[in-house]
Amino acid sequence: MKWALLLLAGVALPAVARTSDLPPAELVIHALDAQPNVEAANARVDAARAEADALRIGPHEIMATGTLSRRTVDPGDRYAEYDTTISRAFRLPGKAALDRRAGVLGVDIAQNQMEDTRHHAALVLGELWYDWLLAAELHRNAEGLVRNQETLVSATRKRLNARDVAQLDMRQTEAALALAQAQLGDAAAVRDRARTLLSVRFPDLPLPADPPSIAEPTVPEEGLPQLEALIVERSHEIGAASGQAERQTVLARRADADRIADPSLGVRLFSERGGEERGAGVYLSLPIGGGQRRALARQANAQANAAQSEVAAVQREIRGNAAADIAEYRAREDAWRASRDAVARAEQSAALAARGQQLGAIDLADRLYAERQANEARAQELAARATAARLILKLRIDSHTLWME
Repeated sequence: MKWALLLLAGVALPAVARTSDLPPAELVIHALDAQPNVEAANARVDAARAEADALRIGPHEIMATGTLSRRTVDPGDRYAEYDTTISRAFRLPGKAALDRRAGVLGVDIAQNQMEDTRHHAALVLGELWYDWLLAAELHRNAEGLVRNQETLVSATRKRLNARDVAQLDMRQTEAALALAQAQLGDAAAVRDRARTLLSVRFPDLPLPADPPSIAEPTVPEEGLPQLEALIVERSHEIGAASGQAERQTVLARRADADRIADPSLGVRLFSERGGEERGAGVYLSLPIGGGQRRALARQANAQANAAQSEVAAVQREIRGNAAADIAEYRAREDAWRASRDAVARAEQSAALAARGQQLGAIDLADRLYAERQANEARAQELAARATAARLILKLRIDSHTLWME
């Protein structure tokens, strides 16, 4: 609650919480757990546990059947008679163990699927978070450009009043200011949309009044190769697929065992001729399996084979995505460093152009062009920094080193 109040009030967080541009982990975890699809996945875990209990108990119940009738032998000779049977089917040896194993695996699968749902929710949150941060950075960059242009308009107006510049220069600076203000309006719209999407999709995550600046991307202490290995090792998607394959194998064995049907055993009581004849006996029923049971066994075995192939496909996909993300990050980091150097050079050029224009050494149009280049270079650097930061966040989420319990 303390974190929420601090964030909602826009109060500066302690230094330990400002080491990154991400929200506090405890707030993110709470927001993820409150997502409707995560709550639904948790409910499916409860359903899997109930199914496991049902499989452990078994499908067979005590059956009671009976008849009550009245017989007439001769006119006037009427007898009340009844017949009742109480029976129960029993699983043959080995079937109960397979059912219990299938139930346990079903719970494991549901838990892995719940964690995978939570994992995907974290990825969505990360994307929306950096959408907002980047939009806010671009808005701040646009604000800086507007301030520069306003200063230039004011200086040009003074020089025009002193007859030091032409009317054309005044019109050029005013046009540049109008374009900068239009860019600021667009940036504000994108920023407000990004914040709205984030707050609506994750209403339980309190947002600071002023979004933090995007931190420079840095490789986590685990290192990229270790992150790549952890992504595969800790993948809940692979865990769910592997559990499903094992469960299908168990169900295939269960279908093979079920080719011999479970027998029913019970007792029979009867009374005839008004109780003159009474008796008791043992009841035994054994269904004779036929072609349908063999077909169901073949179906279950084919599904088990398919599930094994799906595990290999999921493993390849996870490994491929992890390797691709690592490779892309290395390239994105290089691109960001290049764009950072471009900003330094463009800003130096803009400063020299401003000084030269003030001294009358260059035209106003050249100064405006240099300032536009500097503004575009800053925007490009922000976009490159955000892209690299997104990838690092994705790698940390996929490797379960951040936000994943």
